Amino acid sequence: MPVTSQPQQIIALVVRQNTPGIEEPVGRLTEFLAASGYRVVYETDTAAHLGTDGIESMTVAEIGEQASYAVVMGGDGTMLGIARQLAQYDIPLIGINSGRLGFITDIPIDRMVPALGEILQGQAKTEERTLLEARVVREGQQIFCAVAFNDVVVARGAGAGMVELKLTVDGEFMYNQRADGLIVSTPTGSTAYALSAGGPLLHPRVQGIVLVPIAPHALSNRPIVVPESSEIVVELVAGRDISVNFDMQTFTSAQLGDHIVISRSPHTITFLHPRDWSYYHTLREKLHWNEYPTNEGKLT
Repeated sequence: MPVTSQPQQIIALVVRQNTPGIEEPVGRLTEFLAASGYRVVYETDTAAHLGTDGIESMTVAEIGEQASYAVVMGGDGTMLGIARQLAQYDIPLIGINSGRLGFITDIPIDRMVPALGEILQGQAKTEERTLLEARVVREGQQIFCAVAFNDVVVARGAGAGMVELKLTVDGEFMYNQRADGLIVSTPTGSTAYALSAGGPLLHPRVQGIVLVPIAPHALSNRPIVVPESSEIVVELVAGRDISVNFDMQTFTSAQLGDHIVISRSPHTITFLHPRDWSYYHTLREKLHWNEYPTNEGKLT
C-alpha cells in the first residue's frame, strides 16, 4: 500500500510594522522554522511591509483556516489586534516581544529560537484567555458589534464634561454613575487601562469581568468584579461626545439613550508559552515588584 506524505504544517508570522531592525530577527526566525520542516507564510500586511523574498503571504482569514500556529512578533498592541481577528478560528498564538511591555508577547527576541523549538516539540504551557463581545443598541436596533481582548471602554470626549451611566448586571440595577467613563475588562485587560484606573489584578484563570469607573464623581464608586457569565448593560443617560472603544483600537460614537450590551464572547484565545513561563514572574518583571534574592524566599 503506498505511503502518503503528510502536508507540511503552516506557521504564520505577524510582525509589527515600523520596527527598526526587525528584518534580521524575522529572517532568522523564518530560516529556523523552514529548516524545522514548517511551511512559513507571512500575514499580508507583514508581507507588504517586509517584502516576501519568496515567502508566501496569506490573509488573516486564510491563516485562521489553514495555519497550525501564528507567531506574533511585536508588542502587546500587535497581539491584541491579531488575536481579536483570529479568535473565531481557534488557532494557537505565540508571542515574541519586540515592544515595550510584553504582558502577552512574552518571549524575548534573543530567546525566540530555542523557545519556539521547545514549544513546537510539545514542551509548552497552554493557556486560554477570554474575550468580551459588546453590542451598541439604539432604539432596539443593533448598530455596532465588536470583540475586545483587553477591555470595552465607554468614555467622554476630550473636551467634554462627565458622563452619566446607568449600569445593569443580569437585569439587576447596580447604580447610576457620573464619571469620565467606565472600563469593562477581561482578566487579561486587568494589567492594562483598568490597572491604571485603580482596578484589581485578575489572574487569567479567574472567571470574572472587572468594572472600573474612570475618575468617578463619588469616591464610593469602586471597582467590582462580576461573574464572567454576566450580561452587563450600560445605558448612556447624560453627557456628550461619548465613544465606545474596544482595546483602544476600534471605536464607535454613541448617543444618549444608547445601550451598550457586554458579555463574554463565545470565542477564546489560546496562548502557547515556554515551559518555564510564569504569570507571576511576568508581573514581577513588568510591574517592577520586589523579588527575593535567594531561593529560600527570604530577604537578605
